[in-house]
Amino acid sequence: MEQPSNPPSPSPPKESLVQRYKFAWRLLLVANLALGAYIFGSARRKDTGIKEGKAKAQVPSTSPIEDSIQVLEKPLSPLPFVKPQAIPQDQQREIFQWILEEKRKIKPKNREEKKRIDDDKAILKSFIRSQSVPSL
Repeated sequence: MEQPSNPPSPSPPKESLVQRYKFAWRLLLVANLALGAYIFGSARRKDTGIKEGKAKAQVPSTSPIEDSIQVLEKPLSPLPFVKPQAIPQDQQREIFQWILEEKRKIKPKNREEKKRIDDDKAILKSFIRSQSVPSL
């Protein structure tokens, strides 16, 4: 008594996710495009000064020639030159020492940067050791 062995019937080929949810993909794409258009449209509206679909009211202005004449009629008052106060040498040395400490904290990325930092540190050390500090 043999039972007829029926081979399992081949299952129908499964549809890919894209094919199965084609409507959802299209809806997502359209919604994305609409959102992008809205964002770019609102940015353009801000740039041009248009708000709520209304253009700014045109303000009648005088001609450029009249504006330039009015500008020329104003008296010009020169600003007085204010000489900055001299920094004492002790304070300059403290500043140079602080800069030197900060240069020591820097981690160079390559040889050229290390060489540049070392040169800067050498100059700062010479300023600190010198009897007179150059004026800034």
